[in-house]
Amino acid sequence: MSQVQTLDRPVVAALLRELGSDSVLLDEDVTSRGAGIWRSDTIRARVLVRPRTTREVSQALAVCHAHNQTVVAHGGLTGLVESAITRENDVVLSLERMNQIEAINPLERTAIVQSGVVLQTLQEAVAAQGLMFPLDLGGRGSCTVGGNISTNAGGNRVIRYGMTREMVLGLEAVLADGTVVSSMNQMIKNNAGYDLKQLFIGSEGTLGVVTRAVLRCREQPATWPTALVGVENFANLMQFLKHADAGLGGGLSAFEVMWNNYYRLVTTKPAKNTPPLSSDYNFYVLVEALGVTEEQMAAVMHTALEEGLIADAVLAQSGAQRQQIWAIRDDVEQTFRLGPVFLFDVSLRIPLMPEYVAEVNGNLAQHFSQVDNFVLGHMGDGNLHFAICVQDGSDTARRRVEGCVYEPLARIAGSVSAEHGVGLEKKPYLHIARSEAEIGLMRTMKKALDPKSILNPGKIFDL
Repeated sequence: MSQVQTLDRPVVAALLRELGSDSVLLDEDVTSRGAGIWRSDTIRARVLVRPRTTREVSQALAVCHAHNQTVVAHGGLTGLVESAITRENDVVLSLERMNQIEAINPLERTAIVQSGVVLQTLQEAVAAQGLMFPLDLGGRGSCTVGGNISTNAGGNRVIRYGMTREMVLGLEAVLADGTVVSSMNQMIKNNAGYDLKQLFIGSEGTLGVVTRAVLRCREQPATWPTALVGVENFANLMQFLKHADAGLGGGLSAFEVMWNNYYRLVTTKPAKNTPPLSSDYNFYVLVEALGVTEEQMAAVMHTALEEGLIADAVLAQSGAQRQQIWAIRDDVEQTFRLGPVFLFDVSLRIPLMPEYVAEVNGNLAQHFSQVDNFVLGHMGDGNLHFAICVQDGSDTARRRVEGCVYEPLARIAGSVSAEHGVGLEKKPYLHIARSEAEIGLMRTMKKALDPKSILNPGKIFDL
């Protein structure tokens, strides 16, 4: 048996006794694993548990609780805020084996799944039944449903379908002491008392480990008209958002904006994307509508051109062209070719975006002689993403960049996290988005559900 020096031996012995050697990995079998798809380091923890059922999750947490052993839950490891980072003396609880789609009900438009199901796998499975699971994001091929729930993931269609919490009808979670809270509600309406599932959605594994969920699906749309639009200025951009949403009769499902520098980067070699529109516009918008005819989309574009709201537009003529347009928006990895990149997601009122971006860029210029800030995001629901390159990947540079991005949000009542969570990275800035009373109540909830603070300790806030 491998020697685990950083953990109390009885913990390992008890986990092996409860779950068996096949479900407990030790030492190099753990530390050889990557810490995340966006990271170059590996897992620091030296023990990893791979349960197959909610009962086994309960057994593992009961053991860890009895030994005051800290636990960090792992899903697809696509997060960007260091919420799944481990220390050597942590135990990883990986949901990778809990990857079953238990049921799909086309009539009631629901799916019952385990937490380790990959988002794209779920999307394809319900599509085969004539349904759509609306949640969609760039990491769809790696991220898991449990991770999406734990971070209240947003993605590309929030403007129409809301965040992940809007798609969760019920769930099952295991508390720190192994208690199973099963609230697998399958109804859209259930207003009986507290909605306990909300405690676990977006809590980043600090209050409990989600093991199963009942998800709300929608009917598969017959049409997916998609367009890429060039816009000259932000005032027109805001007016075009209103115009498109009204003209499409509420069918607008995505309004993804790219600043000029991002569009140029991802459509210039060595990038594989080719530019469907001229590279001279200040803003580019990916517009998608579900269940709307191509004629309706074309009419919206035509009137927008006539009214001077947009400068040019191209409509996808096939599924392949639609995917090509989305590939431009999703090719964030192109920023990595420029050197160290710091990624951010923030939320603020749409009219304040131009001034905010200008202030961030001005702050960055004061601290760095060479800097690129590539801006894009789900502008339709108030979410911007920054990919900032300063040619210095040090922790000191990171802290300076964070200050440039986050501090201006305090004055305009913005949020340091639109959809990625808080984790370790944004913990020092939580006070910008949440009041002292709110953070105090969060701590009260943490102490009540996890009195020994063994679940993902130190993430979001300190106790």
